[in-house]
Amino acid sequence: MYSKDQLSEMILHDYEAFNSYRAKSDDEIDLTEMDFSNATLENLDFTNCDLSGSTFSDTTLSLVNFTDANLESVDFTRANVIECDFSGSLLNGTNFNFATLNYCNFTDADMVGCILNEADLTDSDLTACENLSACRFDDSTIWPDSDMLPEGFDTSSTKDLSSLEDEEDVAREDY
Repeated sequence: MYSKDQLSEMILHDYEAFNSYRAKSDDEIDLTEMDFSNATLENLDFTNCDLSGSTFSDTTLSLVNFTDANLESVDFTRANVIECDFSGSLLNGTNFNFATLNYCNFTDADMVGCILNEADLTDSDLTACENLSACRFDDSTIWPDSDMLPEGFDTSSTKDLSSLEDEEDVAREDY
């Protein structure tokens, strides 16, 4: 059994050793609250790993497998994510603000509370993701073509924050 520091070193410097260790491990690997900011990560297999609370901000990730991973509250701000697999992953509260996510697979990924402000999702497959309508995005979010989105998903930013402020003012007046 490796410590988090040893696993971090493997992830950053010897992905084959990490992938081999992960493949032999029957247990979920605890990588919670790890910091991979400004790194370049390729060909890693994070299948069934717990990465909740970790940071990948300003990181370049390519061909990384996040299948069935716990990615709750992970920070991917300004990350460049290419051809990564998020199938079955838990993305509740995950921050993809200003991230580029091209050719990624989100089949069965739970996107409740996922933040996609100014994210670029060009050519990513979101057709079979779960709860995309419960994520946050803005008018600057770049979506893939409609055939790569869930049927009937509305890509227009419909949340008017000024109306929310008005509702809060009304609620305060009630007290």
